Amino acid sequence: MIPTPDFAITSQRVITPQGEKAAAILIHGEKILDIISISEIPSVCPVEDMGNHVVMPGLVDTHVHINEPGRTDWEGFETATKAAAAGGITTLVDMPLNCIPVTTTVNALNQKIEATKDQLWIDCGFYGGIIPDNIQDIEPLADAGVLGFKAFLSHSGIDEFPNILEHHFRKTLPILSKKGIPVLVHAELENGAIQSENYKSYKSFQNSRPKSWENNAVKLLIQLSKEFDARIHIVHLSSADILSEIAQTRNDGYSISVETCPHYLHFASENISDGDTRFKCAPPIWEAKNRENLWRGLEKGMINFITSDHSPCTAELKNMEAGDFEKAWGGISSIQFTLPVIWTECKARGFSIDQLIHWMSTAPAKFIGKDQQKGQISPGFDADLVCWNPDEKYMIQKEAIHHKNKLTPYEGESLYGVVNATFLRGQKVYGNGEFSGNPTGKIIFNNNG
Repeated sequence: MIPTPDFAITSQRVITPQGEKAAAILIHGEKILDIISISEIPSVCPVEDMGNHVVMPGLVDTHVHINEPGRTDWEGFETATKAAAAGGITTLVDMPLNCIPVTTTVNALNQKIEATKDQLWIDCGFYGGIIPDNIQDIEPLADAGVLGFKAFLSHSGIDEFPNILEHHFRKTLPILSKKGIPVLVHAELENGAIQSENYKSYKSFQNSRPKSWENNAVKLLIQLSKEFDARIHIVHLSSADILSEIAQTRNDGYSISVETCPHYLHFASENISDGDTRFKCAPPIWEAKNRENLWRGLEKGMINFITSDHSPCTAELKNMEAGDFEKAWGGISSIQFTLPVIWTECKARGFSIDQLIHWMSTAPAKFIGKDQQKGQISPGFDADLVCWNPDEKYMIQKEAIHHKNKLTPYEGESLYGVVNATFLRGQKVYGNGEFSGNPTGKIIFNNNG
């Protein structure tokens, strides 16, 4: 017996895997029941009409720092997931550092899960961490349901999350290969930097973390991907110089994947003012030419998808008054603005909404093994939807920001793309600037969990 739909969402611009069309999405419980023509909607079915606004799959952001428990003055599950919902994101994955304790043991993971209680406005998964002394914890964490593991090749900025060395990788990759889940690597190898007396200029910050750090780290990861049958993933790629080598490695049949972020695709270092530490992130933002090469990498499939790398902190830690890039915390708050930032840049370059969906919904859902549940409008999938106007422009203002700390380099930017409504598994959680109902986000686990 075919279930009766609870309600239908209609629009002249529903984006399905078969293309854009006027359609009705029938929803039953938490799932998409069917996609039909508007004229075929059963007469007793309630309808929510989105007019000419785009209705597409909710975004999947697989790189977010929420910092709870322990550093909830930086961010927290409630504020981060509300900001995500307001930006059309329906699934995110939280990183294992900046929280206390760091997620390097099953006990720490359980503390994090407990901290989410009654706070999740969207669905949330977790990564475990790899540090030099927790090799014995990797398999138990994988069995507990983490979606991957994060490791640093350079100092993470957090003393309780030290970086690992090549010999640690060689011990962990066979375990991860057996489990079939990815290791996400902050790819910078600290070698050959120019130290400055004056850290107020962005150029001095770039010189302190040159592109060679990232390029050399990626070369090491390419070598390791060839030696081990493991899924190696490069997070927040900033340097376009190494793209051809990544592409060649993949063409040779090795499993190496790459993400980049809105700040590398939107900003250019030529336009960053001295002392404006809102722009500090690691690796650094590079010149406009590099930015365009990253876009070419996306277009050609060298870069697999886009994540926010939302990495907030308190205003004091950004050291704005002194304007010292060396002392400021590195990280950019952006989770609420990923969709309009990327769409504005897509629009300028002639990329389609279909391409945006691939980079921000479908491909990241596949990366975390949820491509039969998230990331497309198809029968049987979670009814995770974002309804938005791609033609409306607005300016980002502090009072509209839902992150706990409002300091962001995106303040004052004029962007295309206004989110009108976000549905999580069939329930409207955000609409016209307001949150509705109660937080009903679920924790998502890998298939072992």
